Amino acid sequence: MSELKKAIDQISKDRGIDRDLLIDTLEEAVRSAVARKYGETMDIEVAFNEELGEIEVFEFKVVVEEVHDPVSEISLEDAVAHDPNAQLDDEMGFPLKVEDLGRIAAQSAKQVIIQRMRDAEQEIIYEEYKDRVSEIASGIIQRRDRTGWIINLGRTEALLPKDEQIPRERYKRGDRVQAYIIDVLKESRGPQVIVSRSHPDYMVELFKREVPEVADGTVKIMGVARDPGLRAKVAVMSRDRDVDPVGACVGIRGSRIQNVVQELKGERIDIVVWSPDIAMYAQHALSPAMISRITVDDEDEALEVVCPDDQLTLAIGRKGQNVKLAAKLLGWKIDIFTESRYGELNASRKGMDQIASVAEIDMNAFINAGFETVESIVRATDEELLAVNGLNESKIGEIRMAINMLDLAPADEETQAEEAPIGEDVAEESAAQEAEAEEPETAEEAAGETADEEEIKAPADGGATE
Repeated sequence: MSELKKAIDQISKDRGIDRDLLIDTLEEAVRSAVARKYGETMDIEVAFNEELGEIEVFEFKVVVEEVHDPVSEISLEDAVAHDPNAQLDDEMGFPLKVEDLGRIAAQSAKQVIIQRMRDAEQEIIYEEYKDRVSEIASGIIQRRDRTGWIINLGRTEALLPKDEQIPRERYKRGDRVQAYIIDVLKESRGPQVIVSRSHPDYMVELFKREVPEVADGTVKIMGVARDPGLRAKVAVMSRDRDVDPVGACVGIRGSRIQNVVQELKGERIDIVVWSPDIAMYAQHALSPAMISRITVDDEDEALEVVCPDDQLTLAIGRKGQNVKLAAKLLGWKIDIFTESRYGELNASRKGMDQIASVAEIDMNAFINAGFETVESIVRATDEELLAVNGLNESKIGEIRMAINMLDLAPADEETQAEEAPIGEDVAEESAAQEAEAEEPETAEEAAGETADEEEIKAPADGGATE
């Protein structure tokens, strides 16, 4: 076997490059070198001889009576000297020694071979990693650049951009790290593999690796919402009634989920049961808070959640984290109210609903015009009410009558009866009593009054705080 053939076989094996592609590259390199030395007008044919293990080059010339271009033509006399059967207009091939190409042409051929091999290798790497998108890759931190961290994956490098990193996670050169492949780009310098550690699907792949039931499809992950590095919610369901999806993901004494938490540097993970009923799903997603009731608005994909007063902090979470992740998991807007606040709003809405029903218009028309309570409507003039879309003078009259008949108007704080004048004797007696109250006869009485006042005020203050 020739040295060239051995080299082709070895490179093909070591680099994983197709052998035929290597041979085509060699042939193209030699063709380019010949053209560089003799010019583009020379008609040549380059082929790899498998038996000899060598590159063969032939130049072709046309047989003519009078030669005008020595590169592409040969005289009949010279042609007959090579082949007695040669005739005019025949095309004759003459072997050209590759060794005669010269140093510059050989260097050019070498550059073509190197570049073509690099291109072929990059194409192989691109095809390999393109098929690995959505998989976890492992590599070693190599260096940092302005866009993020460069990770050595072995055959190529990957980029971990800043916005795909877990906040507050620190790396140093030589650290081994795992990440989720989100994209593979074709670049002039080679394929660019983009990886992420904050992507929700990275958590899905980690659970597939740690939980056999997730890997075989018995337990399905229906959604993931992450606040990378801090907290995450994962919705799961089971295709088998005998398999508890939450228990399968958590594992015995939390062994399975703990492996995922460690990989994500302590990110807290809540496993919740998915449900086709959005209200039930929301109740699970807002855990550990207890929920009293949920109102569903399918049209706007919004939920009104009511919880006990002492559960509001749990439902919202630190810096709104719990409700934010629940909303992201569901894909719905969530508004949370305490039971006391919801009761106040509901009472106000009940009166507004009745007025809107009398006027035969939508309650939102009042709200859009700035009338959010019955009291605001009672105090408004007819001209101001005409700003409500759909109201006219006739309907305004019906609204006024309905407010009186249904007793919707808010009661005044003081009635006229309480403002009636009192008799002089009573007034004088009252003034005397007030004077006595303001000027206690002894220090002991003064101290007693002060204590009594504090006992009275304390409950009042406590009630205001609540």
